[in-house]
Amino acid sequence: MAAPPYRPGCSRLVRICLLLGALWEIRAEQIRYSVLEELDKGSFVGNIAKDLGLESRELTERGVRIVSRGRTQLFALNPRSGSLITAGRIDREELCDRSPKCVANLEILLEDKVKIFGVEVEIIDVNDNAPSFGTQEREIKVVENENPGTRFPLPEAFDPDVGVNSLQSYQLNSNGHFSLDVQSGADGIKYPELVLERALDREEEAVHHLVLTASDGGKPVRSGTARILVKLIDTNDNAPVFSQPEYHVSVRENIPVGTLLLTVEATDPDEGANGEVTYSFRKVREKISQLFQLNSLTGDIAILGDLDYEDSEFYDIDVEAHDGPGLRARSKVLVTVLDVNDNTPEVTVTSLISSIQETSSPGTIIALFNVHDGDSGENGLVTCSLPDNLPFTLEKTYGNYYRLLTHRTLDREEVSEYNITVTATDQGTPPLSTETRISLQVADINDNPPSFARASYSAYIPENNPRAASFFCLTAQDPDSGENARVTYSLAEDTLQGTPLSSYISINSDTGVLYALRSFDYEQFRDLQLWVTASDSGDPPLSSNVSLSLFVLDQNDNAPEILYPALPTDGSTGVELAPRSAEPGYLVTKVVAVDRDSGQNAWLSYRLLKASEPGLFAVGVHTGEVRTARALQDRDALKQSLVVAVQDHGQPPLSATVTLTVAVADSIPDVLADLGSIKTPSDPEDSGLTLYLVVAVAAVSCVFLAFVSVLLALRLRRWHTSRLLQASDGGLAGMSASHFVGVDGVRAFLQTYSHEVSLTADSRKSHLIFPQPNYADTLISAESSEKREPLLITQDLLETKGDPSQVS
Repeated sequence: MAAPPYRPGCSRLVRICLLLGALWEIRAEQIRYSVLEELDKGSFVGNIAKDLGLESRELTERGVRIVSRGRTQLFALNPRSGSLITAGRIDREELCDRSPKCVANLEILLEDKVKIFGVEVEIIDVNDNAPSFGTQEREIKVVENENPGTRFPLPEAFDPDVGVNSLQSYQLNSNGHFSLDVQSGADGIKYPELVLERALDREEEAVHHLVLTASDGGKPVRSGTARILVKLIDTNDNAPVFSQPEYHVSVRENIPVGTLLLTVEATDPDEGANGEVTYSFRKVREKISQLFQLNSLTGDIAILGDLDYEDSEFYDIDVEAHDGPGLRARSKVLVTVLDVNDNTPEVTVTSLISSIQETSSPGTIIALFNVHDGDSGENGLVTCSLPDNLPFTLEKTYGNYYRLLTHRTLDREEVSEYNITVTATDQGTPPLSTETRISLQVADINDNPPSFARASYSAYIPENNPRAASFFCLTAQDPDSGENARVTYSLAEDTLQGTPLSSYISINSDTGVLYALRSFDYEQFRDLQLWVTASDSGDPPLSSNVSLSLFVLDQNDNAPEILYPALPTDGSTGVELAPRSAEPGYLVTKVVAVDRDSGQNAWLSYRLLKASEPGLFAVGVHTGEVRTARALQDRDALKQSLVVAVQDHGQPPLSATVTLTVAVADSIPDVLADLGSIKTPSDPEDSGLTLYLVVAVAAVSCVFLAFVSVLLALRLRRWHTSRLLQASDGGLAGMSASHFVGVDGVRAFLQTYSHEVSLTADSRKSHLIFPQPNYADTLISAESSEKREPLLITQDLLETKGDPSQVS
């Protein structure tokens, strides 16, 4: 293995040590370096870019970073040079105490490949500590009759450095009575002893002042001193003796504070003060004094602080026993700390994504994390697990690193967010575990079109609706989110009666509310078919269609329309004929009416609203047939006036009225004879004028009698000829008619179930009407009119024969 190059960060005093540093190798993704302690911050450790096979500029591009655990980062990456450098001054003694080998471990993460490289950096000791004694002055009491060759334990120096930089030798200043002898124990520790070379004389010199110097082997050499005061006392020829040269004890790390660990015991055969033994720690380090307590009188050693196996597995305690005069003995207490499962596993997430698309393929990496347990053995073995019902899996990579992967394709509409619980459990008894929660959002894509709750809808709107009135609302659901779930509505292009559908119906694109742009008329059209499209705002957008059947509801907006009797167009008034011989129930005529509405809005009922002779006629409620309610009498007036009302069953009901004039006579001569008695009800204020008109008509009636007779005969002959022609033609065979006479202008009307015939004084104006099938149920029955004969009377004749006031 070649020697490393000179590193500028090292001082001149330690250049030689640099030859031992910076040794590295890559084996199974493990890189090794070495560096001297106490170097300045930013000192070069190793060319990590070169060892990873990268250029220095690629460190940042490929996301290379340190992911080591620990409270303090010892090293850092220089992105410009690609070097691993120190993050601060490193103190080997603080980091590793007196361990022969001090190694710092860290991990390097390559983000782009999600790959981990282990780096091991050995911290090389430099001679930065001088040996030091626990006390600056030690007093040794020696009986004056002590034999030469007697040995007295001296205080040991402690040097936290290791190797050649640690304690190497002791020196004693020159004197005439004592020499220095250094013993090496089985553990390699040097124990200085003061050797009496010749007899002492207290009276000659009561106190001897000596200086003990401890030196290490570093370059330069560092040393420490302690003053030794040798006081001569009376004879005490027995030193304390421990019952054991070494005490061994094993204790669990969770032992409570204050627990008695063990008791050391030393005996002295002397009597009195020379035999009174007291105990103390030798070479007391701060860490030992914080954890253990020694009772100087009883030798009891108790636990003073919390033991931690992960901090130290073994403690070496030097115990000293001395009697009253100052004779001493030493022993060791070796404490082995046993590990218990008192550390829960630690999970450190080093790489994490918080969102993933729902179409991501299985095996997509969600997170990279490290698991560590501070315990040892089985207590430190950790396994990781996930709940069984999640679509994720764990994969172990380098060392204690795990990757969290997707196990199958995700569906945001099924689960939009996952709270993944990673459980790290050690194999201790009882096992300890740690739960780490990772939140993962599933990002939506537009994979669901809007959907309607039903395949088709029906809506109803009353006719005569106000414009811009809303009549229905369609709602489509989209299980996606955001813009992918924002639904807009539109109507399919179509025409209605040659007009674009958009001029009748509109839809709110955001809410799906449908509006009527026009007022609908049930009698114009009763239903229409619409197609509504719901589209989302995704890219690309998805859509779906639904059909909507719109039905127009009928309103009672049409009053009944009377078809018969129709108002004459020549200014005359129609008159129905009824023979005086008619029996009760005789069909005089029939009122025919229709209603353009439908349903109960078109159900019609008939009633007699007003009659000149109450009780003489009755009207069928459902048929509109006008029949005699009783037998006609001689006293009944020739002209009867009836007002018939027709009403539908709508809400509110609408109605129409028609006025009928019925002439009562058994034969035509009777009609002519009684024409002068025709009188229609009039207001009282017109009665005088009527009387004058009757007198005037009577005066001139004789003059026109002959003219009327001739004219009547001609008209009857023409009518008779017409009947014969119709009978011979067969087109009107079986027709039964009802007739009416025009008083203000002669007019004849013939009505049958199959035909309607209107005759006037001018035969050229007669016409034949074929009614629609809808009206067939309201026509007059043939059997009620089979005996009636037609009669045509001119208006002039009626005015001559009758009272002018009775002309209606």
